[in-house]
Amino acid sequence: MSTTKTHILAALRGTGRDQDGAPATAIKKRRRAAVLCPIVERPHGMSVMFTLRAAHLNVHAGQISFPGGKIDPTDHSPLQAALREADEEIGLPSTHVDILGALGPYDTSTGFIVTPFVGMVQSGFRPIANPAEVAEVFEVPFDFLMDTRNHERIEVMRDGRKRAFYQMVYDDYRIWGATAGMLRNLATRLHAVSQDQPLTAQM
Repeated sequence: MSTTKTHILAALRGTGRDQDGAPATAIKKRRRAAVLCPIVERPHGMSVMFTLRAAHLNVHAGQISFPGGKIDPTDHSPLQAALREADEEIGLPSTHVDILGALGPYDTSTGFIVTPFVGMVQSGFRPIANPAEVAEVFEVPFDFLMDTRNHERIEVMRDGRKRAFYQMVYDDYRIWGATAGMLRNLATRLHAVSQDQPLTAQM
């Protein structure tokens, strides 16, 4: 079944706390952040826009992520922060995004509580990567990302603790960690909607 905007809206009606396997006691102070999962309608179907972070950055250099970042004191809400960052990173004006909803706050092992928003982007938009933060902007088919057969669960030992996360590999792109976890949670919700099951967060 091909996913539609209606399916996504239904999946975003329920929210819960999602996490990437980091123990709650591991990090005492967490910082707030927000990201935007930008979905765009293409002739072949919906795609999700991602950023490849610039190699010179001090944090998460060279990793794949959604547009977004820390919530600044001047941001009136997590949504404003996500939209501001999307504009700064890929030149996406807030007027070009139809926000469908949000997933539950996502706890990361790096000390952030991230609010992920999902929005439909006007099909005519063409991203402009900010070289200070972004090396590349690319798209991955939405149905590929929502197919759980493309979700690989990885378990690693770090600092004497076992940490689990998901990864999704598309062509030369490896989407993993919190970004993959958020996509996994959205896929779980879409599956629950299609099966008419209760919405619950999964790890």
